[in-house]
Amino acid sequence: MYERKKRTQLSKEDALYHMQKICSLQDRCSSEIRTRLIEHGVYGEELEQVIADLIVDNFLNEERFAKAYVSGKFKIKRWGKIKIRQGLKYRQISDYSIKKGMKEIDPEDYLITLINLLEKKNSVLRAKDKWDRIKKLTSYAQQKGYEYDIIKKALAEIGEFD
Repeated sequence: MYERKKRTQLSKEDALYHMQKICSLQDRCSSEIRTRLIEHGVYGEELEQVIADLIVDNFLNEERFAKAYVSGKFKIKRWGKIKIRQGLKYRQISDYSIKKGMKEIDPEDYLITLINLLEKKNSVLRAKDKWDRIKKLTSYAQQKGYEYDIIKKALAEIGEFD
C-alpha cells in the first residue's frame, strides 16, 4: 500500500528558504504558497511573515504571476478569456492583477487563435446539418472559454455562420 511521506514541520527560516527555491523555479501565486506552507506545518504569524518576506524580496508577485498564467494558458492551451479569468479567480488573484494579466492577450491574436481552433475542429466534426455543426462548434469554443460574440465573429470568418 502506498504510504504518504509525512512532512516535518519547518522553521520559519527553512520555510522561507524552501519557498524561495520553489518561487525561483516558476511564478507562483500566494494562495499556492500558503497551501504549501500549511502542508509543511507553518501557520499563523510565521506563515504571514514568510509570505510578506517573499513579496518584499520579489519572489512572489501577483501581477507577474497573472501575466505568466494568462500568457501560458492562451498561447499553449489556447484557452479563452472566460476560462483564464476563472482560473485566476480560483487562485484568489485580485481583479487589478487579472486586468493587468488580460492585457497580455492581443485582440487580433485572440480572434485568429479562435478561428484556427474552429477550423481544426470543423475538419474532424461530424454533423447532421449546418445548424448542428454551428451548435457543436459554438459549444466547443465556449468550453475553451471564448465569449459568444467572438465565437459568432469567428464562425462568420470560416464561413459557417452567415
